[in-house]
Parts: sequence; C-alpha cells; structure tokens
Amino acid sequence: MQLKDSRLEVVRIPAPPEAKTRPDRAPLVFLHEGLGSVAMWHTRDGFWPEQVCQATGRAGVVFSRRGYGQSEDMADVRGANALTPDYMHHEAWHVLPELLAALHIQAPVLLGHSDGGTIALLHAARHALSACIVMAPHVKVETVSITAIEAARDAYVNGNLRERLAKFHKHVDTAFWQWNDVWLSPAFQSFDIRAECQGIRCPVLALQGVDDAYGTLAQIEDIAPQFASLTRHALPACGHSPHRDQPAQTLALITDFLRDQP
Repeated sequence: MQLKDSRLEVVRIPAPPEAKTRPDRAPLVFLHEGLGSVAMWHTRDGFWPEQVCQATGRAGVVFSRRGYGQSEDMADVRGANALTPDYMHHEAWHVLPELLAALHIQAPVLLGHSDGGTIALLHAARHALSACIVMAPHVKVETVSITAIEAARDAYVNGNLRERLAKFHKHVDTAFWQWNDVWLSPAFQSFDIRAECQGIRCPVLALQGVDDAYGTLAQIEDIAPQFASLTRHALPACGHSPHRDQPAQTLALITDFLRDQP
C-alpha cells in the first residue's frame, strides 16, 4: 500500500463467515516486533493473525513497517536516515494513523508485539481504539533489554542471525541495523512512555512471559491507564514471544478479552 512517504507490505484477513452476524466487531491490526514482518507472524501452527481473527470473529490487517519484510527500503539507516529515539512515537502518531485512514479503518483493536506493543500503547494514548492488546511491550529501557540486544548484534555479525532473518526481510541489513543501532544508542537509554500510558482510554490487555530475555514483568506492571481498564497476565514457561511460546494460552486470553469488546 502506498502512503505519503513509503510503500508498505499489507495483508488483509477477511472476517470468518459466521462473523457476518456481528458487523460491529472492530477489526484487528497487528503490529510486529523490532525485527518482525508480515512473514514473521508465521508460527509452527500457521499464520497466527489468521488464527486470532478466526477465534475472535474479526477481520484483520497485518503489515510490515518501512524497511521490514517486503516493504520499501530505507536508505542509509546507519547514517543520515538512522532512526531517532522517538521512532516508535513517529510510527504510532504519524505512520499508523495514515495507514488506518488509507484502509478506511476507525477505532480498531491494535495487537502489538514487542516494539509493536509499544507503538500500540502510544497510539492508544492519543487516538480512539476499541481495545489495545500488547505482548512483551517496552515502556522503559531495562538493563536486560540492552544485554539481549547486544547479544543479537553479536549473533548478526558473528553468527547466523543474518542468514535466518534474510528469509523474512527483503532488505535484511536495513531491518536489523535500524532497530539495533537506535536501541544501543546513548540517547535511547532514557526512553520511557509510562507517562503517555496514563492517558489511554480503551481497555488494555498486557501479556508478558516470565522468562522474557528482553524485559522483566515491570514492563506490563508499569502500564497504568488512569481512564481505562487494564488486564495483566504473566505467562509461565514463556519468553519474549507469547504467541510462539504459549500459543494456546495466549489465544485463549485474547479471545476471552475480546469477547465483550466492540
């Protein structure tokens, strides 16, 4: 889909046939992780967004941010076009509203993982949503996060991470370095969106694995909307990707949460 400044890979998921009796159900919009893409939503059980749409009786939209998946490349991401510490604010407050407008979607349910979860929370702080679901979001920078991202850099440079990611990204170096460089930059260490989260006005479901190498349970404990309900779940035997590590439990929690949402 062509936006003002870039062309993005977008996949639409139709609502299941039985959902025609509930046209009031807001569609789901899936926001991927820092190294994610449309293709990386696939798990060993299939295309996970389709499973969520089927289980919840909703249509869905999955897209890759610029530089990820099959979306348009971002030139010189390690130089003039390097991401700034507010890159997730930009995605939440500028890119995502433009995309939703182009898709003629109003007040969707956002479902974000990791960086996508952060973007979902930031969008919810300023825009009307039916609900917001986040898995392993980042509301502040923790030492464990930086340690894990440094390990990812080593695996990309000296291991096989680049080869593995190249299966999911047309411009793999752009995808990796635009994420890795900004997270490890000195300016990013003060990143903190806890104040913004207080302004969220839609119901929030927050999921976090207790074994997440990229963040502690504080990442969901520190989400504190003043004007909306918040449901938190710490998932045992689960790392950074609840939909991969605990797919049945994650899907059940999401389905139960959305059962009474518009």
